[in-house]
Amino acid sequence: MNTMAFDLQRDAFGRLVLTDAQGHVHVGVVAVRAFPIHAPDECVSLVDADGHERAWIERLDTLPEPARGLVAEALAQREFMPVIQRLKAVSGFVTPCTWEVDTDRGATRFVLKGEEDIRRLNHQLLIVCDEHGVQYLVRNPQDMDRASRKLLDRFL
Repeated sequence: MNTMAFDLQRDAFGRLVLTDAQGHVHVGVVAVRAFPIHAPDECVSLVDADGHERAWIERLDTLPEPARGLVAEALAQREFMPVIQRLKAVSGFVTPCTWEVDTDRGATRFVLKGEEDIRRLNHQLLIVCDEHGVQYLVRNPQDMDRASRKLLDRFL
């Protein structure tokens, strides 16, 4: 579907409302990224409550305002993946253990249940999953400070 072939607004309840090119109104659509880590500004789908795709957005920067802002806001509300910037401490090198980290959203601590909860996506990306299922992203581990790299290397 052409990215310009729809209208997007919020209703009085804060839900996204998409009106497609045929004039059909879809209340409560959700924005979903196809590639949230590798291409976060490309390939976004707007799906209805039943999971049916109602619009496809090839690139977010092709959307006019205010639709671009509405989609970006919806994506931010739906996705929560803090980026680990620094490992301050770990309670031990045997899992489960508690990690104290600085993220792009502030300092936090979480429990790493097992080494299998650290997944390498490629040489520049890791995903660390805590005991509650919250996923943390590590971009370019080699660019972290020396102490952080040393702690992280013990688990890889």
